[in-house]
Parts: sequence; structure tokens; C-alpha cells
Amino acid sequence: MKITKTFSLALATVAGLAGAVSAQEILQLEKDQLTFGFIKLTDMAPLAVAYEQGYFFDEGLFVTLEAQANWKVLLDGVISGQLDGAHMLAGQPLAATIGYGTEAHIVTPFSMDLNGNGITVSNEVWDMMRPNIPSSEDGLPVHPISAEALAPVVEDFASRGEPFNMGMVFPVSTHNYELRYWLAAGGLHPGYYSPENVTGQIAADVFLSVTPPPQMPATLEAGTIHGYCVGEPWNQQAVFKGIGVPVITDYEIWRNNPEKVFGLTAGFVEQNPNTTKAVVRALIRAAIWLDENDNANREAAVEILARPEYVGADAEVIANSMTGTFEYEPGDVREVPDFNVFFRYNATYPYYSDAIWYLTQMRRWGQIAEPQTDEWYFETAASVYRPDIYLDAARSLVEDGLADEADFPWDTDGFKEPTPAADIIDGIPYDGRQPNAYLESLLIGLKGEQIVVGEEVQG
Repeated sequence: MKITKTFSLALATVAGLAGAVSAQEILQLEKDQLTFGFIKLTDMAPLAVAYEQGYFFDEGLFVTLEAQANWKVLLDGVISGQLDGAHMLAGQPLAATIGYGTEAHIVTPFSMDLNGNGITVSNEVWDMMRPNIPSSEDGLPVHPISAEALAPVVEDFASRGEPFNMGMVFPVSTHNYELRYWLAAGGLHPGYYSPENVTGQIAADVFLSVTPPPQMPATLEAGTIHGYCVGEPWNQQAVFKGIGVPVITDYEIWRNNPEKVFGLTAGFVEQNPNTTKAVVRALIRAAIWLDENDNANREAAVEILARPEYVGADAEVIANSMTGTFEYEPGDVREVPDFNVFFRYNATYPYYSDAIWYLTQMRRWGQIAEPQTDEWYFETAASVYRPDIYLDAARSLVEDGLADEADFPWDTDGFKEPTPAADIIDGIPYDGRQPNAYLESLLIGLKGEQIVVGEEVQG
């Protein structure tokens, strides 16, 4: 996005806000010209909406939004200061802060969304899976589809000496953990990491590797991978291109699961507290706009996201999921009103329990190599997730008449109520207050004192 566009929008907004009291008069901003990064996915929508609706400018902020080539480039940009903040994988601030991969203290005062991902397989794999899936009276597959239906396909590949390869977007991405969760729930091992082997393929039945989101459909079509887990619109793109079938959404894996976050360095937040608060105010307003009046603004959001400077996919493809439906096979369109959630269910609040789930998955698959105490999980979550900043911004919006008091969890201790077994595909409940007990309850994965040594689990 060109800087000229930033200032042209600013001038237009000034004209539309004549006589209004701007946030700049209320907050003394330490920095008012900001550059934020994002990846071309529909869940970057709060950033695009905050820009296009003038919410950033209402706060006295002149923002430039820049698409990034991949998640590593994006993270490096935030750490170096080339970017002031970014749309991030929820695992990125946590991994950086504990020193897994690039080490830096990244914090998140704002959660971008809930749900929004899917798992897609190639047409060939779908044809092999389909006999293992029951049908409803109308002949359509019964959802949710378990990875048990994929297990005979993986065995068939193995009998021919062929690896079964699947793509995910980054080693600490929600997509990696959701894909692993789904596979493990169906009895398929997605592989371990170790300090010496960071491929994540130790003892794997299914071999996962990184593919940038916009490249997923082309990589599937080329036969390099047999399936993938990614955010929208790249599952629906496979349907439109006729090259693959989404078999399950993350909503079906874990109902209303946390997704992306907005990340900044701890140093930026410390040096620019008023600017940070202003950014969070704008993002909260954007999230409200995206979900208000039963998603009445989603068509307008689709038009924004379809622009080349944002997601750049066909509006029809983006609308397939953003407007409350999801298409599995061509013509099999189902109502999924919560496929993308931006504000409902306290989606924007940065819950410690969400952070802890990501940390348990890092431990489960060996990215956290050694066992940790429950207190370690709590302290790490609190060092990265900043609900104090969020609630301060929310309170000021309520006082300004820009948000409703009832829409925020003022009295929470930062932990959601445990997710019931019925809301998770493997029927195992999740309680963020008991991370080690949760790890013990999972059938596949590291637990207790176990560590990965060479190609084996010991302990």
C-alpha cells in the first residue's frame, strides 16, 4: 500500500470528521506514523477495516499496511523495527519470547479472531477417503470428518513406499497445531521435533512441511503435497479451482478456537503506551464493525479484502467463508455462521488460556523439549498476552460511547471456562488452568518427563 494512499484517506477522513474531537486531542501519541505488516489472509480483516473505515485516523494514527512474503519475514520485520506491529500467528509471540527460533520479547494486547481455518486434501486423496466416510440421507458426507478416514489412505501410500506429505504455514502456526491435533485424534502420528531435528517429522506417519498460504493451492495441484491446513481464502480456492476438497474446518476441530493475534515488541509497547492504546482502540472498533448486526457488514468487508493490496483473491471466493457459509465439495455449501468470528464471544480479548493451549502444543510435539511446571505456563502466558492494555483501551471506548459495556469481560481472571469435550473433535476437554494434566490426557504426544532423543521418545 502506497504512503500516498494513507494521506489521501487521512484528508478525506478530516473532511468527514469536521467538528469531532479526535483521539489525538485525548492521547498524547508518542508515535503517529506507523507501518503494520500482514499476510494475505481474510483474518487480517481488522487491520484493513481499521484503515478503510478511518478508525486508525480517528485515533490520530497515520498507518501504512504492507503485505509480507511469509511469516518469518513478517516476524523479522517487527523485531528489527521495520514494522511497528503485525497480524501474527498466535504462536509467534510465544515462540519468540521463549526463544524457540528467533528470540525476542513480543507481546499481544489484541486477539484478531476465532476460527477461520480448514484442512483440504487433493481430489485423489478425497476419492480414496470417501468410502471411509458415512453419508447422510441426501448422500453428502457426514461432518465432522475424522482423520480415521485418512488413515487407510496413509497406509496405502506407505505400502507403495510413498510419503504422505501435507502442508502447514509455519512451525508455530495454529495451522500446524490444528493439523497435528486432527491427525492425532484419528490415530495418525504427525511427528516430533527435537533440538537437533526441527523438521517435526521424527516418527511421523504424515510428513508436515511449511508452505506459504497463497502458494498452498498451486503446491497441492503440483502434487508436492497431498493436503494442507491453511486460513481462508485458500481452502475455498481449491474448491473453485477444482483441485481439492476441504474435509474439515477448525471450528469442527475445536469450536471457537483462538486464531491470529496482533503482535508488537515489548520495547515498542513500553516506549509508546499511548500509541499502543490508540492502535488497540482502532482494532476493537474494526472487530465490532465486522460482526455487528449479525455480520451485516461482511459483504462490504469482502469487497475491501478482495482488493490486490489486501488479500487479492476473487470476491466470490472470499465471500464463500466470510459471509457465513463454507463450501466443501462443489455444490456442498453449508451454513457456518461462525466460521470467521472477529468480535463475538470476546474474540478480541487476549486470554491467558489461549496462550497456554499453544504452549501445550509446543510441548506436546517437542518444540518445548523439556517438561515445564504449570507455573511456567502461567508466567509465560502473562509475559506475552496483555489483557491489561486491552481492557484499558476497551474502557476508554465505552467512555467515549464507541462500544458497549456489556461486550467486554471486565471481571475475568484471564482464563476462559474449560472447553467441554463436546466442543473438541477427540472428546478431550481443555482447561488452561491445568496444562500438565491436559497434556497427560492426550493419547499421542509428549507428557510428563518425556523427551525426544534421536528418533525415540524417552522417559
